Amino acid sequence: MRMKLYGIPNCNTVKKARAWLSEQGMALPFHDFKKQGVSEALLKPWLKQVGWEKLVNRQGTTWRQLPDEARAAVSDEASAIRLMLEKPSVIKRPVLEKDGKITLGFDEAVYHTLFGTK
Repeated sequence: MRMKLYGIPNCNTVKKARAWLSEQGMALPFHDFKKQGVSEALLKPWLKQVGWEKLVNRQGTTWRQLPDEARAAVSDEASAIRLMLEKPSVIKRPVLEKDGKITLGFDEAVYHTLFGTK
């Protein structure tokens, strides 16, 4: 089983996911978007699974702080990729990759199902 958690360490949702994983005794490798960055090669398979509309977090602070014209310019996968490469904190997080499949955000019930815990 191949697993990795992606995100930003100071994000509250990432903190919740990491705490939950720790409570379950699971130590997953963590990819810090701020320190390790994001590549198009990383984003492409994610976009195939969930689409750019879900991967770009339009409820987050980073998105809300963008100028209107920058938000309006995100209208397709190519423009979404450009934005995510430039501002990785706009990616919905955490991204949990398990055996090549991804789950966005943290929902305890979903994680229980994914990991077969109670």
